[in-house]
Amino acid sequence: MNGYGFGFVGIRTSTHLLKGSIENRRAVSIHSFDILHMTSAQPSTKAVAQKKILSLNAVVLIILLANGFYTDLFAQVSAPIFRDEFEKEVGTPIDSAKWTAEVGGSGWGNEELQFYSESKENAFHDVNGTLAIKAIKLDQTTKLSCWYGKCKYTSARLITKEKFDFKYGRAEARIKVPSGTGVWPAFWMLGNDIDKTGWPTCGEIDVMEFIGREPSTIYGTLHGPGYSGPNAIGGSISVSDGRRAFDDFHVFAVEWTKDDIRWFFDGRNYKTITRGDIPPNTDWVFDHPFFIILNFAVGGKWPGGPGGSSRFPQSMLIDYVRVYAK
Repeated sequence: MNGYGFGFVGIRTSTHLLKGSIENRRAVSIHSFDILHMTSAQPSTKAVAQKKILSLNAVVLIILLANGFYTDLFAQVSAPIFRDEFEKEVGTPIDSAKWTAEVGGSGWGNEELQFYSESKENAFHDVNGTLAIKAIKLDQTTKLSCWYGKCKYTSARLITKEKFDFKYGRAEARIKVPSGTGVWPAFWMLGNDIDKTGWPTCGEIDVMEFIGREPSTIYGTLHGPGYSGPNAIGGSISVSDGRRAFDDFHVFAVEWTKDDIRWFFDGRNYKTITRGDIPPNTDWVFDHPFFIILNFAVGGKWPGGPGGSSRFPQSMLIDYVRVYAK
C-alpha cells in the first residue's frame, strides 16, 4: 500500500497501486530501474547510464504533464502527518484515537434517511486491510427514530474532529464506493471552527462525493459563505471506457495551498479552484485547519431515495486515508 517513487525528481505516480486490479493501475505504471549493479561498472559506463536515465525521466515527466498528472510534481517525500491503513483484525471497531462516530437520524441538513450509529455493525475493519462503512436496511420493529419516523437504514459517519486537523497539504484516500440509486458516500473536510462560526462560514472541501444514480461520475466541491449548497463551486470527472465508479477502488485526493485547491482522481488533476474563482464579494475561508469526514449516506435531496434495484446491506470500503503536509 505504499506509493511508488520514480527518478531523480522523486515523481510519485499513484498511491493506490498494490490492492487494485491491473486495469485500475491505469494512472501510470512505471518500472523502476535497477542501478545497483552499476557500482562495479567503469566511470564512463555509469555516466552514460545515468544520462540515459535522466533523459527517460524527462520524457516521462513530459508525458505526465501532457496527461494532467500535475500532482506528481508535488509528490510528498516525507511521512504522512496522519494515516490510517485500517490493517487491524477483521471485525474490530474503528480506531478511537483517530476517529469519532457521530450519532443521529436528523437528516443532517439533507433529508438523509439513515441513522448514523456508533455500532461496529456499521463501521468495522474488514478483510484485506480495509475499513467498511456498512449501510443496513432496518425492519419496522426498530426502535430508532429519524426525522421522518421509524428509521429505515443505519450507517456510519466518522470524523477526526478534535483528534486531527490540518492546514494546507494533500489529503487522499483509496476507496471503493457502493452502488445503486440512493447511495451517497463521501470523503470530505470541514473547518475546525464550525462550532463557533457555523456552516458554511467554516468552509467545506468535498474531496469525493458519489451518487448512485450517476454510476460513472465523481464530484469534488467547495462550499463557503455565498457559494454553498446548490450554489457551491466545483467539478466532476467520469470514469472512462464505459466503466462505473463502483467497479473498483480509486484514489481520491485534494492538494490544498493558501491560494488554490486541486482535485485528483486516480492521479489526474480534473479541477482547480483559486481564490479568484469564488463569486464576487465573498470570502475565501480555506485558510485555517480542517478535519476529515468519511460517511455513507442513504437518500437525501441530491441523490434521491433508494430504488427497487438498490441492495442492502452494502459497504463503502476504505483502503487507507493519508494526509501529507506541504
